[in-house]
Amino acid sequence: MPKKTIQRLMPNPEKLKDHKHLKLFGDVIHQPGLWHLNRRSAAGALAAGMFMAWVPVPFQMVLAAAAAIILGVNLPLAVVTVWFTNPVTMPFMFYLAYLVGASLLGIEAGHFQFELSWEWLSTSLGQIGEPFLLGCLVLGVLSSLFTYFVINSLWRYSILFSWKKRRKLRNGNGNGNGNGNGNGNGK
Repeated sequence: MPKKTIQRLMPNPEKLKDHKHLKLFGDVIHQPGLWHLNRRSAAGALAAGMFMAWVPVPFQMVLAAAAAIILGVNLPLAVVTVWFTNPVTMPFMFYLAYLVGASLLGIEAGHFQFELSWEWLSTSLGQIGEPFLLGCLVLGVLSSLFTYFVINSLWRYSILFSWKKRRKLRNGNGNGNGNGNGNGNGK
């Protein structure tokens, strides 16, 4: 189930290969392993994408693609996952990152008005930069690890569930012992 669901949600590989920002990777982007979908590549790609979603730069998709190439995981999933950070979620995510960083540094968190602009970032970075960047790093690592283990576990569970379902169908009676009488002793 996860594989079919993920394949349905993934962007078209040909469109992604022709994306103007991803062309900087040249022929490396055409490696088949970067487009293969299995438990390891999906969990790794989603984890890489979640980490990059916390990196406070406007070119997260390029960073996610680079991470996918370096790690040898599914490139489209890594790129799509950074969309977790978007104009709606960004203020909440980055404020949370600032609060986490301030808490870890033992700094009292001040209140500020977040704006999605370079001007705001350059003027505010001196005030909030250290706790903000630390919070982004910590939340990036934690969300990446969490995503990896959740996806890996869900994929394994899905495989076990499908094996049980197939075994049940193969036996025809649904009791799983194959003898048809349901008591498990073959009599």
